[in-house]
Amino acid sequence: MKTNRRTFMKHAALLGAGVSLLELSPRAVAAAAAARAPGTPSNPTLDTIHALHSTHGNFTDQEIPEETLQAILAASVRSANASNMQCYSIVVVRDRETMKQICGYAGSRLLVYFADHNRLVASARALGHVHEPNTLTNLITATVDATLAAQNAALAARSLGVDYLPTNGVHRGDMSRLWKLLDLPPTYCFPVIALVLGYATEEPAHKTGRLTGPGVIHDGKYHAPTTEELAELTRRYDDPESHLQIGFGQQWKENGHPHYLDWMFTRWMKRRSAPSGEPTEIMKTIKRVGFLES
Repeated sequence: MKTNRRTFMKHAALLGAGVSLLELSPRAVAAAAAARAPGTPSNPTLDTIHALHSTHGNFTDQEIPEETLQAILAASVRSANASNMQCYSIVVVRDRETMKQICGYAGSRLLVYFADHNRLVASARALGHVHEPNTLTNLITATVDATLAAQNAALAARSLGVDYLPTNGVHRGDMSRLWKLLDLPPTYCFPVIALVLGYATEEPAHKTGRLTGPGVIHDGKYHAPTTEELAELTRRYDDPESHLQIGFGQQWKENGHPHYLDWMFTRWMKRRSAPSGEPTEIMKTIKRVGFLES
């Protein structure tokens, strides 16, 4: 669909003002209401947030209108960022086969968010200055910037009736493939997250649950969970009605685990551990692109 400046600015202004452009489905409205604590305020923005859910790979062939994509991008860059430097880049991928190579999933569009200082390096050089962001501080700052921008995009997408999947698939396998596929600069650029956009084949039967109590929200000072609170957390994860379990682990009991978290720690989380004495692919990439102090 052809877009123009007037349409682009209209969508951007509405999204920037926090206006929800989506008539939420009855199921989404009910889910949003159930997620709110009794007596808490409600408005279209909060309803959109509480209606958020990820679509795991089940996208139709329907394409996102270009004006909708531009509205999502306009909202994305309105996120908070350190010193208003926007230390990130967003690469828009339109080819579905390329999307699969990048993160393992494909939809109508893929937004890949990078912690990126190359624009700042070039700007400094053009003015006769030197900007060398070769520290973990600069990487963490840029990663936070990129993550906030990605979350803004997810909110905007949902408000416009577009489904999404945030994925760390960019970190799996040989990460150098991203530099080959996307012609990335060799230094000071690191992939943070990818956001698949499109239209789901169907709405999920339920929303994934979230913890809100002890161990997550701390009032005043940090509170280490007690033995009783840890037991309650284990119970909540075991309860299928809490919807805290990921799909891969829902057979934990059949596979001989006393609790869901037993499966999580011994099977799922363990796969992220690096072989003893060997750096992970992520650490090797961070070193290669120059974000570690010498």
